[in-house]
Amino acid sequence: MPFYVSPEQQMKDKADYARKGIARGRSVVVLQYADGILFVADNPSRALHKISEIYDRIAFAAVGKYNEFENLRLGGVRYADVNGYQYDRRDVTARGLANVYAQSLGTIFTETNKPYEVELVVAEVGESAETDQIYRLTFDGSVADEHGYVAMGGQADAVAQALKDRYTEGASLEDALRVAVQSLEAQDSDRHLEAKSLEVAVLDRNREHRLFRRLPAARIEELLGSTESGAAESSEGGSGGGASGA
Repeated sequence: MPFYVSPEQQMKDKADYARKGIARGRSVVVLQYADGILFVADNPSRALHKISEIYDRIAFAAVGKYNEFENLRLGGVRYADVNGYQYDRRDVTARGLANVYAQSLGTIFTETNKPYEVELVVAEVGESAETDQIYRLTFDGSVADEHGYVAMGGQADAVAQALKDRYTEGASLEDALRVAVQSLEAQDSDRHLEAKSLEVAVLDRNREHRLFRRLPAARIEELLGSTESGAAESSEGGSGGGASGA
């Protein structure tokens, strides 16, 4: 006897399945800072990247199943290379790439039994913060135009709330990295993220040609250390000033 499932129930089951798979992974944060766009992933692996360069001014971040979002990344690189070669490098945009990903994810979600357990961010750095583009894509092909910051994977709601409380526009790289790390730690109050357990990259609008740059663990540690030492010095200065005033 054939077993019938309504289309509404089938779509709901697929969506629940994909959300559970994404929530089991580690979180990724993408946020704007004064000189570009910062990507921070809770990822201790040095070989399996969640953050990658797609083209001159475009980068990609993902959470979920590695083999699935790696296939999407490779497809995005091929799309960018072919369009840049056939037309002009300026014709390759984050918006166009997001549309391609949306079509692929939407088709996979509706036409296959198993949806992709992935969530993506495609970001393009502009000449100024106002022209930066950040697009968030979900497993069903939905696209959202984001501003300021994005959190996805793991306990994304807790991370997003921490970002909302801490994020400020036009922050320096040091401050933005500190905010991102503190927001990732908000998932677990007992957890402290060290430089070696983070994957960090930037799209720096002040660079020439290729604007994507990965930050090595030593540089991450230096940036986090500078923010902590700066906060300690300011608190000591404030207490000293209070004592002299008294």
